[in-house]
Amino acid sequence: MSLIRTLREQLVKRERSAVELTQEQLDWIDQTEPLIHSFLHLMPERAMAQARRIDQALARGEALGPLAGVVMALKDNLCTLNAPTTCASQILKDYQAPYEATVNLKLEAAGAILIGKTNLDEFAMGSSTENSAYGPSRNPWDLGTVPGGSSGGSAAAVAARLVVAALGSDTGGSIRQPAAFCGVVGLKPTYGLVSRYGLVAFASSLDQIGPLANTVEDAALVLQAIAGYDPYDSTSLNLAVPDYNSALIPDIKGLKVGLVTEFIGEGTSPGVLQAIETALEVLKSLGAEIQEVSCPQFKYGLPTYYIIAPCEASANLARYDGVKYGLRAEPAESLLGMYEQSRNQGFGREVKRRIMIGTYALSSGYYDAYYIKALKVRTLIKEDFLNAFTKVDVLVGPTAPTTAFRFGDKEDPLSMYLSDVCTIPLNLAGMGGISIPCGFDQGLPIGLQIMGAPLAEPTLLRVAYAYEQATAWHQHQPSFIT
Repeated sequence: MSLIRTLREQLVKRERSAVELTQEQLDWIDQTEPLIHSFLHLMPERAMAQARRIDQALARGEALGPLAGVVMALKDNLCTLNAPTTCASQILKDYQAPYEATVNLKLEAAGAILIGKTNLDEFAMGSSTENSAYGPSRNPWDLGTVPGGSSGGSAAAVAARLVVAALGSDTGGSIRQPAAFCGVVGLKPTYGLVSRYGLVAFASSLDQIGPLANTVEDAALVLQAIAGYDPYDSTSLNLAVPDYNSALIPDIKGLKVGLVTEFIGEGTSPGVLQAIETALEVLKSLGAEIQEVSCPQFKYGLPTYYIIAPCEASANLARYDGVKYGLRAEPAESLLGMYEQSRNQGFGREVKRRIMIGTYALSSGYYDAYYIKALKVRTLIKEDFLNAFTKVDVLVGPTAPTTAFRFGDKEDPLSMYLSDVCTIPLNLAGMGGISIPCGFDQGLPIGLQIMGAPLAEPTLLRVAYAYEQATAWHQHQPSFIT
């Protein structure tokens, strides 16, 4: 059942007001947030002002927007007026952006109530939210485990029902992987479908904003609100946005589903493999044709990503020098010394690591050997996808090779990077994908990843919705929610 439609119906019937709904969420956040730490900043005044506008519009008999009364959160790398945008970094502590991200404006135009900014790995660099300068978020299913990353705060907030839905950003799996770890739905749209204007850049050719929600229908409703052309974003696609709600039919008879064999090999836990096999049987029982598909270049996705993404990050993060905004280290003996001290004090260990890798790969003598070669492999990965989609309608596999791990278990950076091995290829190809709950292993959620061709979101949503309606995994809740 769609929580968004339920809340909107309650508003229309005058069973509850938008102000009451918002206050209930603020009270629940106040009670639960010390356990989860999913938020970095709350915006109660902004939320209440929007709630009052909705109630006043309803009293005047005006039509309500599709997201009216829906309390939502924003990942704290989305620029927001009159509230901090820190990217979970000390270098942007207390920074307030001078403009609003396009997706924020679209959500509020649809009636959404934006209640706060969620925690993340610093500058979206990480897979566990442990890299946040303000402390990690916790997985509502087991407070000793990570919620995933980098959109871990958004995923945890949705799983704990602190908000109805949230926005995250996905550069190498940062929506889908935490969605899998927290047992919620996470949708990474086709690159360019959603405006990136106001998203603080990590790797500009990979970053994409998308929704996290408790059901496929809710994710579709949020996507409907934020998708579309934006003249402020040069990478935005100037195309008509389809009606995603019409794709939500529980009928996938005749659709061809390809299991990516490269995602089910060594490194994938037995519990995850079993859940994926069971999910395939469900899809088969719904009339889908299942076949194995090999995408041999996918095995190069991880090393390719960890050249391209750090290269773009090193260029994007060069602007944080302590001069125009952000942390400025004082005193300093010289301008160069001020640059060095500001960046040293402001950036965390993982961000420094990626800046150094990217700067090295872009340096004279290594640019061709590393960066250009990585771009060529990226093209081969995209060709693997396109070839696969000549045979099947969607590709499937695990969202992550394991369930959520415990804090401190992956202090080795390479071990941490492997958490995104199943999600990274899709970002390199610029295509869309969705993670939906498909089981549990020792009490922790498992995610099924469904991947589609460019702009194939209607097909993705159709398959995900059909599976969701045939199972009950999305109905499970963490034990402390009553």
